[in-house]
Amino acid sequence: MIDIGINLINKRFPDIPEVIERAKFVDVKQMILTGTSLVATQKSLQWAQKYPKTFYATAGVHPHHAKDWDDVVESQIEKIAASPEIVAIGECGLDFDRDFSPRPVQESCFRAQLALAIACQKPLFLHERAAFDRFVGIMTEYQGKLPKSVVHCFTGSVSEAKTYLDMGFYIGLTGAVTDERRFGHLKDVIKMIPTDRLMVETDAPFMLPKNIRNPPADKRNEPCYLPYIVRYIATHSQKSEKTIMENTTKVTKAFFDI
Repeated sequence: MIDIGINLINKRFPDIPEVIERAKFVDVKQMILTGTSLVATQKSLQWAQKYPKTFYATAGVHPHHAKDWDDVVESQIEKIAASPEIVAIGECGLDFDRDFSPRPVQESCFRAQLALAIACQKPLFLHERAAFDRFVGIMTEYQGKLPKSVVHCFTGSVSEAKTYLDMGFYIGLTGAVTDERRFGHLKDVIKMIPTDRLMVETDAPFMLPKNIRNPPADKRNEPCYLPYIVRYIATHSQKSEKTIMENTTKVTKAFFDI
């Protein structure tokens, strides 16, 4: 299996070699580290270079950090994006839920990264929260130019999922699918995602799956818990766990060219 989204640079991961060992023990063989800022992108690239073929990375600036985007950051992200270990541009997009960066600034940062993805023709690793209409509006402007795109950590509605699929996007599902109290509607989303558009991720250390029988006391998520997400998806898609594992791995390798 491949975990397409890990925030490995988070301070909750002081034990990275052990994290890798636990992941591989449950057949999570490869992991993609998420670039959410210039510093996170730089450090993610360093880890990907230290553990080649196990770690890959994305290069980008999360909308929370859009206020930090300037010519220097753009130049550095563009330079890093050329590295072979970088398999996507992002995490980029819009987040109108918390507005840690002003919305016009988020949009400007987002557009700059869309332009970078078009220029280098690497896939997009996308973030959208409470900004669906504006997000779709901006993405529509670039239709026909964009490389392959995945909306990561999807928690939206069935109609939103349909719109993304109709636009040709892929969808990444996290442990949020197991939180039936908050995201019970995702059962219906699972049923509608074609097998050739689905990928899985932990978004660790966040989004700890709710179906872990003995969850860690510190509630830290990590790649070794990816099978719990696969298990839940299998149950509600009426497919076997093996099928979900094989299909998502195949789709992920083709999408990120790994």
